[in-house]
Amino acid sequence: MAERSRGPGRRRVAALAAAVLLAPTAAACGGDDGGVPVINVYYSTEQSFQQLVDDCNKQAEGRYRMVYQVLPRAADEQRVQMVRRLAAQDSGMDVLGLDVTWTAEFASAKWIREWTGQNKEEASRGTLEQPLESATYEDKLYAAPKNTNTQLLWYRTDLVPNPPKTWDEMIKMSQDLKSQGKPYEIDTMGAQYEGLVVLYNNMVASSGGKILNDDGTKVDFDQGAVDALGTLQKFASAGVTNPSFTNTQEDAARLQFQGGSGAFQLNYPFVWPALQEGAPDLKDKVKWARYPGIDAGTPSKVTIGGFNLAVSAYSKHPEEAFQAALCLRSPEHQLFSAVNDGVPPTIESVYDDPKMDEAYPFKADILAQIKDGANRPVTPAYQNLSTVLSATLSPPADIKPEQDADTLRGAIQDALESKGVLP
Repeated sequence: MAERSRGPGRRRVAALAAAVLLAPTAAACGGDDGGVPVINVYYSTEQSFQQLVDDCNKQAEGRYRMVYQVLPRAADEQRVQMVRRLAAQDSGMDVLGLDVTWTAEFASAKWIREWTGQNKEEASRGTLEQPLESATYEDKLYAAPKNTNTQLLWYRTDLVPNPPKTWDEMIKMSQDLKSQGKPYEIDTMGAQYEGLVVLYNNMVASSGGKILNDDGTKVDFDQGAVDALGTLQKFASAGVTNPSFTNTQEDAARLQFQGGSGAFQLNYPFVWPALQEGAPDLKDKVKWARYPGIDAGTPSKVTIGGFNLAVSAYSKHPEEAFQAALCLRSPEHQLFSAVNDGVPPTIESVYDDPKMDEAYPFKADILAQIKDGANRPVTPAYQNLSTVLSATLSPPADIKPEQDADTLRGAIQDALESKGVLP
């Protein structure tokens, strides 16, 4: 499930970096140093993250010293590394950067600490509801949302004067362009991995459907989930995708669109700075809109991504670890990460900062979608659930809605019970 839904290729917007540049201090590593607690932060590759660590160390004034332990880029490898060490009760881990889908798994295994009292209050203050929900399990907060993400519809204004509001409308526009010999593709992620699960979950949520029951213990897979299978199959078989659709992940979709064959792209905000740099002849012809829905009168619900900061149950310095996590996801640092690394904030007030305007000309659309967004099914067995879904949905053009729905009801229940699925 490499890169999950936050999108790959976090690109620094160099021209804006100076606007929110943080004063760095010297990086350090190792165990406790002269009585100063060392807080090891295990976090994914993010270009400017070290500057957050340096700035927080400066603000700590000797109360603790953070060390950035860089996790692999691929989400599966991140999870495996942390799970193995936590299962061994490794006390050398303090702050953990968790993909939004891992909260339930890590909390149910008692690998991470609950956020309570003042720490919980500070982590919740001004935080958007959907990201906060992604950090919650069984009505308890287990992490502080650092950044979120959502896909938008990117379209060619020289080909499409007004963006489509539904999948049916978009497919029809694409087919019309194809018949005229014009660029027509709808470029998005169709490979057998988490990106395909997200594509399907967008359709389920927009249909008002459910895959699991409310407490995540049993399969629901209602009519909305069945209808979403039909929508995905129709899209994949309509002759509007790239020939490599079933092998396409986020960056490949970006390159397909930048190559000029696409009229539409469904992807994360990282495509915007990449377009400015990589496709100068195309950049002025591209605009954005809300992700397409199922019914014209009902706004879409789009799956959110992002990372949350948790504190290990085995940390020797939990209070300092909570303080460090709060510093890393403070409003000023979320602004810095948004502008420099292309990761949308979870604190609503950050969107009002003028520094967001140039880096995120689409910030209002991102904020609207996140406020009305959808989380993926919440279960400690999400890894198993995702494996089953991606395998059954691939290739999407071969989906048989009613038949596959019956198959999935049984397979997902087995996945929830960890039967026959390798995590």
